[in-house]
Amino acid sequence: MNKIEAAFQNGKAFITFITCGDPSLDVTEELVLAMEQAGADLIELGIPFSDPTAEGPVIQAANVRALSGGVTTDKIFAMVERIRRKSQVPMVFMTYANVVFSYGTERFVKRAAELGMDGIVLPDVPYEEKEEFASVCRKYGLALISLAAPASHQRITKIAASAEGFLYCVSSPGATDARTDPGEIVKLAHRNGSVPCAVCFDISTPEQAKKMAGIADGVIADSAIVKLCAKYGTDCVPYVAEYVKEMKAAVREA
Repeated sequence: MNKIEAAFQNGKAFITFITCGDPSLDVTEELVLAMEQAGADLIELGIPFSDPTAEGPVIQAANVRALSGGVTTDKIFAMVERIRRKSQVPMVFMTYANVVFSYGTERFVKRAAELGMDGIVLPDVPYEEKEEFASVCRKYGLALISLAAPASHQRITKIAASAEGFLYCVSSPGATDARTDPGEIVKLAHRNGSVPCAVCFDISTPEQAKKMAGIADGVIADSAIVKLCAKYGTDCVPYVAEYVKEMKAAVREA
């Protein structure tokens, strides 16, 4: 069993997201360890990018702050190396195709695997174009995590059938029809794929987390944690840890 699978083994998984370098890489390192201690089952590390088109304003602002602070991919890799001396919590990178391309796809994936990362999420790579990254990830034993947004049922079926690690179910801004129902996406995914489904539908409160955990195999919190990092800056660690503890407790109740 790989570490991503293990994250979903003990009940519903609670997955957290932070932007590396916001407010600093030292604090990011502390946050990973504190979130693991507080109950996070899997942690997404966002590698900042200058044009994060798939993100809302909260995470876009975090990308700007991190890049302004001089964060680079190599500095993030060095931080992960330090984290892995203390923790084996499942971790995946969330970043953009251009970040991977500019570093060199094989060089990036190989280094991530060597450091003990478990997967990569590339939100700007559509299902139809994922194979050029997926083939390299398979070579080095990393999962390329697929995203499923409200779309045609046929498309979700295809995405689920080839998904690795877990399926990342996201909401679609401005969509108002029945396809925005996360329960429907999860049902389709379970029917057509074999990996767990984690939902990221603007979840910020324990009540929302409990509700979504009743529908899916895991719950993802991103903007809410990034907001705490923005609000408290270098003092954010205890606030984030307390938030993760409350959210994980809610997910357990589902």
